[in-house]
Amino acid sequence: MNPICSCPPRSPSTFSNTPTVFVIDPDASVREMLESLTRAAALQVTTAASAEEFLARPPAMSPSCLLTELRLPGLTGLDLQRLTLERRELPLIFMGEQIAVEVAVQAMKGGALDVLTKPLGADVLLSTIWRALERSRATLNRLAQLQLLEQRYASLSARERAVMSLVISGRLNKQIGAELGISEITVKVHRGKVMRKMGARSLPELVMLGLRTRAISGMERSVPTEPLTTVESLRPRTAGIAANIRLASEPLPDRGSLH
Repeated sequence: MNPICSCPPRSPSTFSNTPTVFVIDPDASVREMLESLTRAAALQVTTAASAEEFLARPPAMSPSCLLTELRLPGLTGLDLQRLTLERRELPLIFMGEQIAVEVAVQAMKGGALDVLTKPLGADVLLSTIWRALERSRATLNRLAQLQLLEQRYASLSARERAVMSLVISGRLNKQIGAELGISEITVKVHRGKVMRKMGARSLPELVMLGLRTRAISGMERSVPTEPLTTVESLRPRTAGIAANIRLASEPLPDRGSLH
């Protein structure tokens, strides 16, 4: 039976990189038809006959999704789901014939984007694929933000990290100096370096960045599924450190004195 019903395709969104659809199905004819359908939608396609074959290939760091048959030789689709659980940038779409309700529920609880029944309607399939690729792109964007933040945080010296931690906790420059055994002027110099290296334009923004770096330095490295914290959401948190906000608005020492 032809697993694809003939329906008009849906127009794609615009991606910065050509998206990739990974297709796994033990039936060569199904792989060929799915490849033809997705290529017609201006997508890159990589096919495999088994989960093992797919896993042996390097991951794509561009918007991508995995469309796989539930019943596979060797590792099953649910086995593959467990093995790729940490690959949040790769949404998983299951497909199959006569899928048991409990299997579909297990797949969805495991994080699958959708479970589709063969024969697959082209319009429904492409709509699901584009939804998966949009999710993949959003996840990759969040990952890129976190990687950039990690690089900026790594560029801070140990002293600058200590100053940053105390600033975002609400300490005044004088208090920071006393705690670290340095002068208030030196605290201002370090604070200036921290603001510039972290790319913060204000104290509330530095607090926001500081909260994100805690996840990084605490080795909580998974990509968040919710949007990253915004400056606006931190207004109540920074309300109690108005003095530091005032100090942060003061002219910083000359750039030459910070090297």
